[in-house]
Amino acid sequence: MRARHPNKEIEAALRDAEGQGFTVLTGRAHWGILRCPGGPDEHCQSRSISGTPRNPSTHARQIRRFVTKCPHK
Repeated sequence: MRARHPNKEIEAALRDAEGQGFTVLTGRAHWGILRCPGGPDEHCQSRSISGTPRNPSTHARQIRRFVTKCPHK
């Protein structure tokens, strides 16, 4: 169980990512980190999740784009 993101759009994007096998690590840099489902040697670059982005809608779109482009899902 992880902490919920304070923004509903970003939380929805994170839940969609988790549904596709991605992992959200909280309590790290920024608000958290999004990791792809690839093995230890196959991880894509991680995506930082901001706790208070300037534009939450844009940040949610960036998260969804990161998930879409990952070859390991």
